[in-house]
Amino acid sequence: MSPVNDVQPTVADSADLAGLHATAPALLLELQSLLGALSTTATEITDRGRRPFRPNASWSGRLGELAYRVYLLADQTGVDLDAEIRTAAEGIEKSAAELVADGGWPFDHD
Repeated sequence: MSPVNDVQPTVADSADLAGLHATAPALLLELQSLLGALSTTATEITDRGRRPFRPNASWSGRLGELAYRVYLLADQTGVDLDAEIRTAAEGIEKSAAELVADGGWPFDHD
């Protein structure tokens, strides 16, 4: 296991300084808006799907804004996001290992 993640305290401190704390429903609405902006960025990058997707600085910035707000929501609702992400990753790894042990996906076989 890696050292304790310092992202959540950094987000909490910056949100305190900027006065960004809000209720969970308000933060969820902000997240929804930011996800829409990220989707718009993907649409623009690909010229509405006509070009391959190649992330650019705009994409990185939008994704960072979305992640920041997810961490802020976790802070506002008392969730240790780092621990929850590790738990989710462990569950996915376990499911993947079980899938491989069981012979993989049904369509992996001829």
